[in-house]
Amino acid sequence: MLLLARVNCSAVAGIAGYVVEVEVDISFGLPVFNIVGLPETAVRESRERVKTAIKNSGYPFPMDRITVNLAPADVKKEGTCFDLPVAMGILSASKILPPEMLDGYFMMGELSLDGRVKPVNGVLPAVLCAKRAGARAIIVPLENRGEASMVRDIDVLPVERLGDVVEFFTGMRRVEPFSSDLNSLLAREDFGSSDLDYCDVAGQNHAKRALEIAAAGGHNLCMSGPPGSGKTMLAKRIASILPPLSFDEALETTQVYSVAGLLKDQMPLVTRRPFRAPHHTISAPGLVGGGLRPEPGEVSLAHNGLLFLDELPEFRRNVLEVLRQPMEDGVVRISRAGAKLTYPSVFMLVAAMNPCPCGYYGDAVRECTCTASQIQRYRGRISGPLMDRIDIHIDVPAVSFVELTGNEKGEPSRKIRERVSAARVLQMERFKGSAVFCNAGMRPRDIRKFCTLEPAASSILEMAVDNLGLSARAYSRVVKTARTIADLDNQKDILRQHVAEAVQYRSEQ
Repeated sequence: MLLLARVNCSAVAGIAGYVVEVEVDISFGLPVFNIVGLPETAVRESRERVKTAIKNSGYPFPMDRITVNLAPADVKKEGTCFDLPVAMGILSASKILPPEMLDGYFMMGELSLDGRVKPVNGVLPAVLCAKRAGARAIIVPLENRGEASMVRDIDVLPVERLGDVVEFFTGMRRVEPFSSDLNSLLAREDFGSSDLDYCDVAGQNHAKRALEIAAAGGHNLCMSGPPGSGKTMLAKRIASILPPLSFDEALETTQVYSVAGLLKDQMPLVTRRPFRAPHHTISAPGLVGGGLRPEPGEVSLAHNGLLFLDELPEFRRNVLEVLRQPMEDGVVRISRAGAKLTYPSVFMLVAAMNPCPCGYYGDAVRECTCTASQIQRYRGRISGPLMDRIDIHIDVPAVSFVELTGNEKGEPSRKIRERVSAARVLQMERFKGSAVFCNAGMRPRDIRKFCTLEPAASSILEMAVDNLGLSARAYSRVVKTARTIADLDNQKDILRQHVAEAVQYRSEQ
């Protein structure tokens, strides 16, 4: 006698979900419980969790030969999300509930020994996958209901126990679909506001202007200056002027945080642009992702937000070099013997550094004690190709006594953010229907289409290329920066003053 059941669930590779069909076969023979289909350790260990959870939920566990196949069988299966579908497949194959009742449903969740359904990572991309596959509903752990409900046009059924799922399919219990008010979530902007404001920063108007341009266009920026000049203070306040996330950006970012397990019940949607500031001792896998069990790195956790690298030359050179490909392509590709994963990494890099080991090279007051070779070695820790990928370079000098003790407060972040948001609105309209969200992400054809230079602006750019020896990449980044400056001025074409200011930010390199 052959008893066979099939249950659909979703698994995640990178941040992309894919369909896994759980096939359960129960046949006469010695009591053996096998799971095939390239299961890793956590999946193989689910045999004991599933068996005990079924018994402790009051259902009989078949004392026959049980074979569970996770299809497609050539893809490695990781995580604990298969516990619930495996248990339901066994119960369905045991005729405790009709197998045809599971058609059209996806499910995922980890089982505890007493039958509780525990939360798992990666629910949001899994629900998106179920929707694409045409599922009418997906059953998820109660704690994951918030992020699952971010997807529309599919019923999200949250459950607490294995018995709840069985009783739902047998008609003994009603499980109401859960939904969230997306508009209110987006309006709350990550459930709080920061008390960091640019009005607290004395002086540094030149740096504030550069940071406004960087925020408006999503440009990479590097600040160089002596210790105590305010570089870190300026960088930490960039979050206060960044524009709000669009829903598409928020959904993308939330998928990364869902896979990383960083979402909480009270924060089912990332609605504020991420700000990540890793320490300079971070490893290359920690920065770009990977490891024995691949996970998103800091560049992916900063997706659609900001990555701040303080004391840039103190990072190991091999760690900095792995930034080059994500900065250029906007994705991180991780290749392993058993899998190839892709994580998004569209971020704005803000770096801060001293001009020399002692920090006072070029300072108007303090004398530098470093030798020429020490300065050269210090700056040599950062490669030319990496610096070439940074659009804006600025010097942040020490603040004078008059500026520190003055009563005049700087411009508040709220006003700067209004200008930044207005510029971003122009860019969203400009790139509507494409994968580009801001000027920094423009491709060569976008530059040709949207970056019209007046003759005088073109002449200034030509002189800059000849005199500064700008590379082709540096040329395109100057044009992108000039486009952003023009957007801040609400100008359709790029004028000479826009190019002149953009070139100035490259000449300070």
